[in-house]
Amino acid sequence: MTFDPTRPILELTHIVKSYGGVRALRGVSFNLRAGEVHAIVGENGAGKSTLIKTLAGAIVPDSGTITIEGKVIQENSPALARSLGVAVVYQQPSLFADLTVAENIGLRIESPSPWRLLKWADRRKRAVELLREVGANISPDELVRDLSMPQQQLLEIATAIGGNVRVLILDEPTASLGDQETENLIKVIHRLKSRGVGLIYISHRLEELPRVADRVTVLRDGSHVQTRDMAGVDRAELIRLMVGRNLDAVYPKAIVTPGPVVLEARNLSCYFSGVNNISLQVRSGEIVGLAGLVGAGRTELARVLFGITPADAGQIWLNGSVVSIASPMHAIQQGLAYVPEDRRRHGVVQDLPVSYNISLAVLRQVARFGLIDFTAERELADSFIKQLGIKTDTGAALARTLSGGNQQKVAVARWLATKPRVIILDEPTQGVDVGAKSEIYRLMSELAREGLAILMISSDLPEIFGMADRIIVMHGGGIVGEMDRADATPERVLELALGHQAAA
Repeated sequence: MTFDPTRPILELTHIVKSYGGVRALRGVSFNLRAGEVHAIVGENGAGKSTLIKTLAGAIVPDSGTITIEGKVIQENSPALARSLGVAVVYQQPSLFADLTVAENIGLRIESPSPWRLLKWADRRKRAVELLREVGANISPDELVRDLSMPQQQLLEIATAIGGNVRVLILDEPTASLGDQETENLIKVIHRLKSRGVGLIYISHRLEELPRVADRVTVLRDGSHVQTRDMAGVDRAELIRLMVGRNLDAVYPKAIVTPGPVVLEARNLSCYFSGVNNISLQVRSGEIVGLAGLVGAGRTELARVLFGITPADAGQIWLNGSVVSIASPMHAIQQGLAYVPEDRRRHGVVQDLPVSYNISLAVLRQVARFGLIDFTAERELADSFIKQLGIKTDTGAALARTLSGGNQQKVAVARWLATKPRVIILDEPTQGVDVGAKSEIYRLMSELAREGLAILMISSDLPEIFGMADRIIVMHGGGIVGEMDRADATPERVLELALGHQAAA
């Protein structure tokens, strides 16, 4: 396909957007060329989400202009944006959970008509073609609710491709993907570039940008800081531009002498979850990193430990005693806490205030005579807002108005309110910026210093090496290796995760 790589297919000029007294965008200008990947980076709250929602027609700017293919868009809307070839794949997929994969694709890309006869075989065939194009090994007949987060992400991308996309916006596209799935995505991106599609790529994983992006734009506090050729800027410079300062201590790991074993699993198995013969220990004051590829069984293990899918063999020990954990309620009573991977679906309730979110797991603690004591609830929330540095003016603010990093802190606060002995953190910094990551790492170090036992599940190897005292590697539902931080190397961990090497 022939196209002019110097021609902007999308331009934003002096875009301004305010919410009450908060200026989300301060005259941002931006352009995207045909066949280009243009990365947008910035801390949470920098204006990235507002910018892409403006492009998608989800919000209307207070001032400024949007030009697509040389045409000034007077009143943008989601329907108009889609008709012009603008598609957004958000970090949290927006799919119909109770419909099949093929039905989800068909609803997005087929032209609606009351008189059109639906050809199910054609719909299924088209779904198979699109899924193959993004390297997704998913059955078109599978219900979306049964898909993993990475599979849902790939389904969203496949759907966008099927809609004759001209501008594709990818919001944290690799946040839930494993290494192989990320490689597949990069191949898809290169194919789309060769067709003249322009891609806007939003990611907190700065290390992956040189492989993907041609240019990068930095936003800070709603303002455009700089646009640079990707080849001319490194990670350290991007961080400095994003946060306005040098970020020397990304991983503020405190050195703590571990105490006695708090959590122990002995030959733990769950047939339903595919967890097989797991034995591990986590000590007081210790951060144990659970590494592995997507599908290795790490989240499944966390759900077994927390009683969501109870074990059918083996034992769980807490503080030297065997415990029975048949439900999350049992887990909480035994001193276990679990902050799940999917922050929006399971971590916080988006449309409830911060104070409600923090008190959800300890309602009896803030109740009198069976009724919620709102003063006690507010005081509890205020104490954690201050302790964890949650950026919000008031506990009455809705959770959805907070940045991703601050929502994660709210999720952590809820479980700290239960005064746990063990906390399981599943992808604790997924989808948050480098500044918020550093704050979460600092919080983890403080909790470990206070004696909390932490089991951290992470797909980010630098995070594993930066924060874990010991590293346990999973593959195929079982543990394939365990090593101290000082003895571990990225190569060895990856070999184990891929199943290429037996446990030492």
